[in-house]
Amino acid sequence: MASLNSSQPPNSPSPTPSFTLRTPAGAAAHPFDDTFLRSISTKAAGANNDFSGELTLPPRSQTFTSQPSSPARLSFATSPAATKLDLSSLNTTYRCISSVLKKDGQILSIAVANAFVYTGSQTNVIRVWKLPEFTECDQLKTRATMVVALQLSNDKVFAAYSDCKIRVWHRSWEGVIKHVRVATIPKPGNYVRSYISGKDKMMKHMGPISSVAINVSDDILYSASLDKTVKVWRISDVKCIETIQAHNEAVNAVVVADDGVLYTASDDATVRVWRRNFCRGDRPHSLTVTLPAKYSPVKTLALSSGDGAVLYGGCSDGYVHYWLKGWFSGQLQYGGALAGHTHAVMCIASVGDYLVSGSADATSRVWVREQDGQHSCVAVLQGHRGPVRCIAAFPAGARAGEETDQEGYTVCTGSLDGVLKMWRVKCGTNIAKGSSQNCDYFDLT
Repeated sequence: MASLNSSQPPNSPSPTPSFTLRTPAGAAAHPFDDTFLRSISTKAAGANNDFSGELTLPPRSQTFTSQPSSPARLSFATSPAATKLDLSSLNTTYRCISSVLKKDGQILSIAVANAFVYTGSQTNVIRVWKLPEFTECDQLKTRATMVVALQLSNDKVFAAYSDCKIRVWHRSWEGVIKHVRVATIPKPGNYVRSYISGKDKMMKHMGPISSVAINVSDDILYSASLDKTVKVWRISDVKCIETIQAHNEAVNAVVVADDGVLYTASDDATVRVWRRNFCRGDRPHSLTVTLPAKYSPVKTLALSSGDGAVLYGGCSDGYVHYWLKGWFSGQLQYGGALAGHTHAVMCIASVGDYLVSGSADATSRVWVREQDGQHSCVAVLQGHRGPVRCIAAFPAGARAGEETDQEGYTVCTGSLDGVLKMWRVKCGTNIAKGSSQNCDYFDLT
């Protein structure tokens, strides 16, 4: 399939953000810190876009917060109906039910599964929290620090660290949850032997890992890195079976659909779609299409829960772009951009018909997807004093991963201010009322 790439303009200077990233004493600065500060598009305002259709965007006056307007931005292709969404039938209430501050520095990663929340930070500790009471029940420790990405799969925990390695734990439940470390990816010595032999397949990433994703059916772990590559690891023997030269710039995010399709996002302002062909030998993953993100570096990706029919990309200019999968052809078509954040979108999560986005503007926004594919913002979660770095969402009345919304949804947000928050969001069908943001308790330890 033909690529949709367009030429990239030179980068524009980024403004100085209004927040300060705090680094705990003794902790080393991380290369990710520079990427968090980008808050505007790398394409100058008024530049010509190579996209068909009317270029419109919901006016900034429709945002829910009183924050000052951001620098000049591009106008992106969205449906005119996006500016005419009727919010009178939506009734959304939300409140912070817990805030926890540990001596861990910045919260960098969150993963949720089977009534447990895992959080990674600048320290060498991964904390495990039990739901619904949200009490700490275990800790996973290593010598390495900075847990930059977390993924859970069946009975295993995968954690990527700043040393370009991934640690694997086996978890079990016998009255209490237990974790046993079982592997390190790559295995010690593998990348040394590969360097001597001149092969790169077994070598570790040459830059910090930014994201990991799991294809359970194919027993594969994907790791994306700032070294512009995505590595494919076979979980059974923790061997690297392929290195994908994915982008021309740093790869910031990777997600995999239930059908095995791989999506990667990069600072080169594109999202790329890859398919795996088992008949192609050492290079089974092939590029099928490149999706431009309107000249803005893409920092995070998410697929709509359940059907995976919508692909979301959070960008450094504050917009969440989305692509809709055709019901017949299966091809992705650009759907529009969600406007509201004033700084870079750093994380997104999908649950049911809702999308939750976290931003460097210290807020999280909850979006509802209508039947016609349009979106509207139904809540703005405010309370953090620093950029929202990671986010997770799941049904409140069920274990994470189950689809039921009778009691609304629970949202976990981790911030560079070091605070971990839990929110309860309930959506109804009556006239919208004011929302409560009172916190039930605050744990400072």
